Amino acid sequence: MTAAPSAVAGLRWRPITAGDVPEWHRLVQAIEAVDDPAERYTEEDLHDELLDGSWKDPARDSTLGVDDDGVPRAFGHVQVLPGDVRTIRAFCWGGVHPRWRGRGIGRELLSWQERLGREKIAAAGSTGPGRVLVHVDDGLAATQRLLDRAGFRRLRVYLELTRPLDDDVAPAPLREGLRLVPYEPALSERMRLAHNEAFADHWGSEPRDRENWERQSVGGRYFRPGWSFAVLDGEDVVGYSLTSAYEQDWAAQGYSAGWTDLLGVRRPWRREGVASALLAATMRALQADGIERADLGVDVENPNRALDLYTALGYRESRRSFAYGKDV
Repeated sequence: MTAAPSAVAGLRWRPITAGDVPEWHRLVQAIEAVDDPAERYTEEDLHDELLDGSWKDPARDSTLGVDDDGVPRAFGHVQVLPGDVRTIRAFCWGGVHPRWRGRGIGRELLSWQERLGREKIAAAGSTGPGRVLVHVDDGLAATQRLLDRAGFRRLRVYLELTRPLDDDVAPAPLREGLRLVPYEPALSERMRLAHNEAFADHWGSEPRDRENWERQSVGGRYFRPGWSFAVLDGEDVVGYSLTSAYEQDWAAQGYSAGWTDLLGVRRPWRREGVASALLAATMRALQADGIERADLGVDVENPNRALDLYTALGYRESRRSFAYGKDV
């Protein structure tokens, strides 16, 4: 097991437990109040990050830095998702209370995350390469400098896009033989397989196994079946969109929104208006429920020119973030 971070700034380190979630959440809220991230966490989210999934082991994968009074002041978490085959990815997430920054805690925490990430990648037993990854919101210059000094490289730029829903959205036509249908659980497995095929040519994407898909996509608490759709050719799922309601983010962003988590079209059916039809259906469903905007994210270097499509449909950039990585 990877050794805990060194004792810096008077913090003692131990794994995060389920009983820590309320105080851990208060720490995360203090960090969010200063850093203004795109994504806000509830206590339930933190519980799931720690425990929801057979691949998770908080005693191994997490660390919590507490002060002399036992109050959490910093945390770290490392996760390798099941199903990675092309590149084994170790996702690192963590933070330091704003009043405890500038004492070397972040540097020590990142070092611990990299060591654990390397161990988890090696333990995966794959012959493929490994990569330790950290996601950083734009504007967090100190975090970006920390990553630069630690030898991480900026690998990707991601945009968050928003589209106001104060005008009429017309349905987008599909060619004969294709039909748009609302999500239903009977489509879930076919959609998972379609997703794995559609994203096989996307940077940083790996196949989703059934447990991960059912827990974190169509089974997640934020998933909204009524805002999600598939396009069928016969009984084949050729395109799909999954949209969620992250209501805890609405106050900070100043509007209600449906966030399209996943949108994909299998290669033989691209350039046939499938993605446009899915997004139009999503926007119309959001409008019907009184939601103010449709939001989604995109890799600037998406090989299928997704950004051009979204821009043509009225989406505009609202924020950006970066993927930093180190190949191991």
